[in-house]
Amino acid sequence: MKILIVGLGVIGGGYAMALKEAGYKEVYGVDKNADTLDKAKKLGIIKEGFINADEIISKVDLIVLAIYPNLVKKFIIRNKNKFKKNALITDVTGIKELFIHDITEILPENIDFVFAHPMAGREKKGIDYATNKVFEGANFLIIENNKNKEENLKLIEGLAYEMGFKHIRRTTPKFHDEMIAFTSQLPHVLAVALINSDLENRNTGKFIGDSYRDLTRIANMNEDLWSLLFLGNKENLLTVINNFEQEVNKIKKCIEDEDKSGLEELFIRSTKRRERLCK
Repeated sequence: MKILIVGLGVIGGGYAMALKEAGYKEVYGVDKNADTLDKAKKLGIIKEGFINADEIISKVDLIVLAIYPNLVKKFIIRNKNKFKKNALITDVTGIKELFIHDITEILPENIDFVFAHPMAGREKKGIDYATNKVFEGANFLIIENNKNKEENLKLIEGLAYEMGFKHIRRTTPKFHDEMIAFTSQLPHVLAVALINSDLENRNTGKFIGDSYRDLTRIANMNEDLWSLLFLGNKENLLTVINNFEQEVNKIKKCIEDEDKSGLEELFIRSTKRRERLCK
């Protein structure tokens, strides 16, 4: 199987590394940055690289779109008549409702797009920070639509297992975006707000422990990507932010009222819910 990865950044580069380890020898890359393509070739994770997808797109069986969400639909429109017959397309994008309906409507009948979301990544951007180690044991989501063929869904599932993902779940675009607002986007909101709420010009780094370090790790943001993800999932994200504010206010009121038993009840509830989380 010939595989093309469009976008060799953190996730696309990680995919290329994982596919190499899984034994796939015909993996090609497309990226607008020639230096990125050179690095990928030197690492041995792609067989050949291209600035322009036109040179390779009609020859590959599987296309992985590791590009920003606002570019996915544009890529399909630009190339919808260039795909190899019966080619399969997948993606890695963190939101789906923004474009999934439009894409399924404009795709040629013989082309299947299995939308996917690897729940793993890094704070940095670019191929220099790519690694497939973040996929090991991670969750992988497949977003079904009524045009998907079962054999293609199973192919992407099998590929995910080969790349190291452990838990694979099929879901709908709506539920995916609702859940991602809570499990992925809200934590990034909290990390940004936490680190930006610090006073300027004080030596905070000398006073932190694991809790602050862990909570703020993801505050090191790819601003281009995450602003698109936040705005592209606006309604879901605002809902979970409002829910979070209500819980913060409960804690705040207990502190204001010196309500020790109220705090303990909130802590007991959070402890029980955290213990159930990964069972």
